[in-house]
Amino acid sequence: MFKKIIKSYDYTLLIAICMLCFFGLVMVYSSSMVFAASHPKINNPEFFYDRQKLSMMVGFIGLLAAMIFPYKAYASSKLLSLIVFGSIGMLLLVAVFGATANNAQSWLMLGTRGIQPSEFTKLSVIIYLAAVYAKKQSYINDLNRAVLPPILFTVGICFFVMVQPDIGTAFIISLIAGTIILCSGMGIRNIIKLLFFGLTCVALFLPFLLLKRESIFTTERISRFQGYLDPFLHEGDAGYQLINSYVAMGSGGITGLGLGQSIQKFGYLPEAHTDFIMAVIAEELGLFGVLFVIFLLAFIIFKGLLLARKCTDPFGSLLAIGISSMLAIQTFINLGGLTGLIPITGVTLPFISYGGSSMILLLLCMGILLNVSMFVNYEKNYKKETVTQNVNEPKFKNNRYSY
Repeated sequence: MFKKIIKSYDYTLLIAICMLCFFGLVMVYSSSMVFAASHPKINNPEFFYDRQKLSMMVGFIGLLAAMIFPYKAYASSKLLSLIVFGSIGMLLLVAVFGATANNAQSWLMLGTRGIQPSEFTKLSVIIYLAAVYAKKQSYINDLNRAVLPPILFTVGICFFVMVQPDIGTAFIISLIAGTIILCSGMGIRNIIKLLFFGLTCVALFLPFLLLKRESIFTTERISRFQGYLDPFLHEGDAGYQLINSYVAMGSGGITGLGLGQSIQKFGYLPEAHTDFIMAVIAEELGLFGVLFVIFLLAFIIFKGLLLARKCTDPFGSLLAIGISSMLAIQTFINLGGLTGLIPITGVTLPFISYGGSSMILLLLCMGILLNVSMFVNYEKNYKKETVTQNVNEPKFKNNRYSY
């Protein structure tokens, strides 16, 4: 049985995850070494590389644990309550004791390291919505009983994240939740009603936005929209980062300047190791490097959605959809920002950009996805084997064997 379980894991998915992580680690070092070496408080070219490596090690421990732990246990009432109240408690701790960075009080400091609870809230929302809607499949079209209560919880979570303020993460959580809700099995009429409900929630948030407009609509956030609409008109301030992203991508061409040979990372592209790391990849490794990353990310997303379709368990299927949609949404927002398709949001590129909380969360999610794949493949192979045995097994009838 143990051998069957080991064989049931999707190793192509695991290989793709490992390739992205180790490639990202190399690019974090390449893109951050100049900034880290020249920074007066750091003065160590391997500073961000070492921190990312440590986060990756912790993340892979979490991935292995999540691979082994049965995903169906997350839907149990006790563990689900712990996940929900734990995420709410972490957000409340941030509101009271959180550290501020980039105009947002969204960090909890653990010694010299910090964690961003809002990142882990994404997984909490995915697990909660998947578990609740899976349990309510028999009456999923009952809007008041089945649909609205989980949505109200999601709205509350988004509110706590927004007051940090971290509008980008709140937006991502709402999009992930929306994807799970749309795939939960409800009818088209309820979906239309939910759209009206969403518009109502937006209208209710307007007074809060007006009340907190000075802290939410800061000069920095307004400048991102100005830089997005016309970066060359604001090339000295709001459009500076986006223009240098264009320069980096244009300089790389098809084959790139060579690994480690980026010019833009020498202070032209601010903090290139975070949300603009793809620009450095394009400059150093060219179009081939960009396509390599996009292909692996698309492969993981595709495998997750394919797994959701194969999974006969509603909870496992919705888990796979939620995790895959999170990966797809973050990838689109990051690439859309550095290409000027959408305003810059500061969202990291999954598995590639520097970010400890993001890396640990993503690897935890991948561990859950691998566990779902193991159950799906094991059930498929075991049933097939059982059916074959039953067909070939002789039946005793009237004191004679008949086949």
